[in-house]
Amino acid sequence: MVKRCAAAVLSLLLLTGCAPLLEREYSVSEPHSSKFWESEAAGTLRAENYQDIVNDLLILIGQHTETATLRLYNFEDDLTVADTLEKAAVEIQQETPLGAYAVSYITSSSKAQRGYYEVTLQIGYRRTAEQLQAVVNATSPEAVPSLLETALEAGKTELAVRIGYWDETSRTKVESAVRQLREDRGLGETPAWVVNYYPAEGQAGLLEFLLEPPEDTDAAQETEVQAAAAEEN
Repeated sequence: MVKRCAAAVLSLLLLTGCAPLLEREYSVSEPHSSKFWESEAAGTLRAENYQDIVNDLLILIGQHTETATLRLYNFEDDLTVADTLEKAAVEIQQETPLGAYAVSYITSSSKAQRGYYEVTLQIGYRRTAEQLQAVVNATSPEAVPSLLETALEAGKTELAVRIGYWDETSRTKVESAVRQLREDRGLGETPAWVVNYYPAEGQAGLLEFLLEPPEDTDAAQETEVQAAAAEEN
């Protein structure tokens, strides 16, 4: 009897005062989320507003998809569709870390259907699917030294790191970490590593380290911030 009463009290607590402890919101990234995918079989995505389009593009880029179909709902006319697609493509390439790092171009064409616009997308990449899969996640720039050490030990020539937290001191921390690591390893006389920030301006969300930079770095990379060994002398 006592055990049954205790069980009843516990059940009551879970259903009343303790319930909020169990009611937490979770954000889960699913490749075929019903919010974005119109048809899993056909691989067609859907969007009802501008942010949906941006999210759809990021899903496709994350999968290194080159061609895709997008259905737009709640858009009034051809001009609105064209302007929205162009704005979204510019934001992806200039303001999102993944887009700035990986995407070379985004083209689109649309056709009005009954109740929606069908858009054909084509995405060109500056990075391979293998490079995207090799991107490492880190909560903050403090993880950079350890990740670089691991990359060097593995004999890697490049490292891409997605950073979760970035503030006004982060860039200085990264460059300082690179200089210190090169000094500790006696690499002061070797060619300076190239550190690229994506996006190039403002709050970076992805860093690329070229540990064996090409001879013509200006032609190879649009944005370069070098931790030059000459600054150490």
